[in-house]
Amino acid sequence: MSRISATLDRRTVNPALGVAMVLTAGAVFALNGSVSKLMLQGGLDAPRLTTFRATGAFLCLLVLATLIPPGPRRLALRRPELPRLILFGLVGFFLVPMLYFVAISRLPVGVGLLFEFTGPVFVALWVRFGEHQRVKARLWLGLILTLTGLAAVAEVWAGELRLDPLGIAAGLTSASLLAVFYVVGSKSVASRDAISLTCWAFGVSAIAGALVRPWWTFPAGVLAGSSGGIPMWLLALYLILFGTLTPYLLVIASMRHLPPTSVGIIGTVEPVIASAFAWVFLSEILSAGQIVGGLVVLVGVVLAETARAAKVEPEIPPA
Repeated sequence: MSRISATLDRRTVNPALGVAMVLTAGAVFALNGSVSKLMLQGGLDAPRLTTFRATGAFLCLLVLATLIPPGPRRLALRRPELPRLILFGLVGFFLVPMLYFVAISRLPVGVGLLFEFTGPVFVALWVRFGEHQRVKARLWLGLILTLTGLAAVAEVWAGELRLDPLGIAAGLTSASLLAVFYVVGSKSVASRDAISLTCWAFGVSAIAGALVRPWWTFPAGVLAGSSGGIPMWLLALYLILFGTLTPYLLVIASMRHLPPTSVGIIGTVEPVIASAFAWVFLSEILSAGQIVGGLVVLVGVVLAETARAAKVEPEIPPA
């Protein structure tokens, strides 16, 4: 019987399909950077945009969770898991995206995303010094490359900081909190399926956002306007359906065909695609030094990611 199961498992694993899913997820999420920036320019600030996104995603996932077997039972909550679930949602689904929105409102989209993408480096450092696990020597090369690449992106050789300091601070803080999110998430996914976990995490984010920017103060008239010649309501629809739910579901599905390390490495194409979209839609042009620096950062992130892969890579269970 076990041989039959193993044979069926081998037949259902399709690495090429997994790669296609991750690349598609990266592309639609990369475009979301330009979409989000247009919405910020259209009149929504970072906390309100985060709240809008989280609430829309929560409601969509709530419907999805009830329709897919085993139905509403998957949403049952246990008291012992509440503190970790609240931390998971507050950090990863409210603070990280809000700081990312602050970063891209002050930096080119590709650069803001690049700072956030350094999160795995912080995770690897936590594994080494916080959990005292052994890591591969390539971690230190990855760290050096990441710092060097970020210095190139910021063009520090010019004698003055070319990028907005608050944008840089928001991007790096987002990266450090993303690392916290990864560490907490690795312990949360073990006890709950991916859809219900993300649904409640977005719910926590929506509540946190409502406390910061109450819904009754939402400027609904903004959605009737436009930004960059595109209707705001259309941007909002993309933000929730394609900028949030679609890439999430594609990445979760891809993990049935690829190990999480591969998913993370392939996902590093996202800042590259995001920069291309920002160039087309926002006329954001990076210098040659910034482009080279960005590629160096991504190489460093990949080295750091693979340095910890053998020890700390939880796979999100399929829904």
